[in-house]
Amino acid sequence: MTEVYDVEKIQVLEGIHAIRKRPSMYIGSTDTRGLHHLVYEVVDNSIDEAMAGFCSNIDVSLNPDGSVSVVDDGRGIPVDIHPKHKKPGVEIVMTTLHSGGKFDRKSYKVSGGLHGVGLSVVNALSEWIEVRVHRNGKEYFQRYERGSPTCNLKAVKDVDGTGTIVTFMPDREIFDMIEFDFDTLSSTLKELAFLNKGVRISIGKGDRKEVFQYDGGIVEYVQHINRNKNVLHQEPIYIEGERDDTQVEIAMQYTDSYAENIHTFANNINTTEGGTHLSGFRSALTRTINDYARKNNLLKDKYNLSGEDAREGLTSIISVRLGEPQFEGQTKTKLGNSEIKGIVESIINKKLYEYFEENPGVARVCIERCKLAAQAREAARKARELTRRKGFLETSTLPGKLADCSERNPELSELYIVEGDSAGGSAKQGRDRRFQAILPLRGKILNVEKARLHKILKNNEIRALITAFGTNIGEEFDIEKARYHKLIIMTDADIDGSHIRTLLLTFFYRYMRPLIDAGYIYIAQPPLYRVKRGKEEHYLYNEKEMNEKFKELGRGATIQRYKGLGEMNPRQLWETTMNPDTRILALVTIEDAVKADELFTILMGDAVEPRREFIHEHAKEVVNLDV
Repeated sequence: MTEVYDVEKIQVLEGIHAIRKRPSMYIGSTDTRGLHHLVYEVVDNSIDEAMAGFCSNIDVSLNPDGSVSVVDDGRGIPVDIHPKHKKPGVEIVMTTLHSGGKFDRKSYKVSGGLHGVGLSVVNALSEWIEVRVHRNGKEYFQRYERGSPTCNLKAVKDVDGTGTIVTFMPDREIFDMIEFDFDTLSSTLKELAFLNKGVRISIGKGDRKEVFQYDGGIVEYVQHINRNKNVLHQEPIYIEGERDDTQVEIAMQYTDSYAENIHTFANNINTTEGGTHLSGFRSALTRTINDYARKNNLLKDKYNLSGEDAREGLTSIISVRLGEPQFEGQTKTKLGNSEIKGIVESIINKKLYEYFEENPGVARVCIERCKLAAQAREAARKARELTRRKGFLETSTLPGKLADCSERNPELSELYIVEGDSAGGSAKQGRDRRFQAILPLRGKILNVEKARLHKILKNNEIRALITAFGTNIGEEFDIEKARYHKLIIMTDADIDGSHIRTLLLTFFYRYMRPLIDAGYIYIAQPPLYRVKRGKEEHYLYNEKEMNEKFKELGRGATIQRYKGLGEMNPRQLWETTMNPDTRILALVTIEDAVKADELFTILMGDAVEPRREFIHEHAKEVVNLDV
C-alpha cells in the first residue's frame, strides 16, 4: 500500500492567476466540451483515490440550480496546516496550480487528471465552489467564489468515515453555455467504471439515475462492445502483468466483423490516437500468433500473417497505468513513453502464448480467423492491382462524372458528394468553380459493414469516391494525398437521402476514419421549406421556423416543401446550401468511438433484432419523415 497521504505530501509549483484569462489552455475550450471537462477533473481526483485503493464509491449529481456535486468515500483532502505555506491542505489544492499529492509518486503511484491542475482549475472557472471534507471524525467546510476563499476552513459537525464532497457552479462569464448533458457525462463515467474494476460510479439528475459497477472490468467492457456482434470465442482473452511499476491490462475477443476495434487507455485517459502501448500490443500480437501457428503447423512454410490479418475483427481494450505518463499534445490523446512499448510487448508475448497453449481450441479459432483475413487481403491486393491497371485508383485519372475545381490547394478546395444526377446538375451549375468540385452519385453505395475490401473495390461509386479523394484506401491510405480538405455530403431530406448518408458515413468510419478525425467530413443542411410572399422569400430549416415565418408574413404567403435537392434550381441551391457566407454545414466528429462503432454495427450489420430495438426506441425522435 502507498504511504500515508497527509498535508506534507502536498507540493506547490506555481499560482493560478492566468487560468481565468486563458481557460482554453487548461480545459481545451469554453464550449460544451470544456464545460464537461470540469466534471471530469473533479471525478479524476476520486478515481485517483480509487486507483490507490482508498475509494470504492463515486456519486455525481446534476443539481436543479445547474451546479454539479461529486461525492467520494476516499481519504479526504488533507485539512491540517501546511508547514511551509501556512494554509490548510484543502485551500492549497483549491487555489494553487500544480499542487497536490501526486508529484512524488508516494501518496499516489499513478494518477490521471491534469496532475494537480484539476481542482484549482475548476475553482478558478467556477462562479462558486464548496468543498466538504470528511476526515478525523469531522466535516470541514470551505467556500470559494471565482477562485478566492470566502471563509476560512472550519469544522462544522462530527461525521463517521472519510471522503470529499465538491459542489461547483460553472462561471457564466467564462462558458458559452451552462448546461450539462446527462448522456455525455454518463458515457464517460461508464467508461471509467469499466476501467476501474469493482468501483461503483453513479450519476443522477432529478428522477433519472444510472449506476455503473463492473467486477469484470475491461473483460466486461469488451463483452459490452461486442454484444451486438457474432463472437468467435465465448469468453474474451484476458492478460495482466506488471513491470517496473507499470501495470498492463488487456482484454480481447475476435468477431466475424471486418474491422478492428481497439481502444487504448493510459491512467484511465482515453488515448484516442494510440501511442507506445498500442504499438507494443500490435507487434506482440502479430508475433505471438505467427509463432504459435508455426510451432503447431497451422501455417504454410515461410508464410506469415500480417498485422492487419491479426487484427481484423478483433475487439480489444488496452489499459496501462504508469507513474510518469508523457502525452503528446495538450489534449492527451497519444501516449509517448518509449519504454511502454517494450513492457507491453514482453507481457503479451509471454502471457498470450501461455494462454494459447492452455486453450488450444480458442487459439485455433483465432488463427483460422486471421488466415481468413489473409486470404481476403490477398484478394483485395489483386483487386487493387486490377483496378490500378485500369486506372481507377490513380489520382491522375479522375472519374468522368467528377466536375473538378480549378483550385489546386487542398486546404482551399471542397468536394460536394451529391445524391443523383438531377441534384448533381444543379450543383454543377450553381457552384463556385474556383474551389468547389461536384461528384454526383448514381444510386446507393455498397454497405461496407457487410463486405470485405476486395468486394468494396468492385463497387463503381466507391471507386469514384476513392479516386476523387486521392487518398487511396486500406493499407495504402494516405491522408496527406487528400485533394480536398472539405468533403461535404449533400443528400435529400428523405428516407433514401438518410440511407445514402449513413452508407457514406459507414464507409468513411470503417475505411477512411482519419478524414473524420482530421475534421474533413461535413454534412450539408439544405432547407426544408421556402416561404414566399410577393418578392419576399425565406428559406427555413425546420417546421417551427416555417410556422413562425408564415404567421409573420400573413395571408397571401405560399409555402414550398422541398423533398429533394433536385427541386431547387442552381441559384437556390447556391444561396441556401453552397454559398460559404450563408450555408449551414454540420461537422462530422467522433466524440465516443465505442458508441459510434456500436451504432454502425446496429444500423448496418447483419443482426436484425438490435436494429429493430433501436428503431423502436428512437422512432419518436424523428421530426421529418417522408416515405
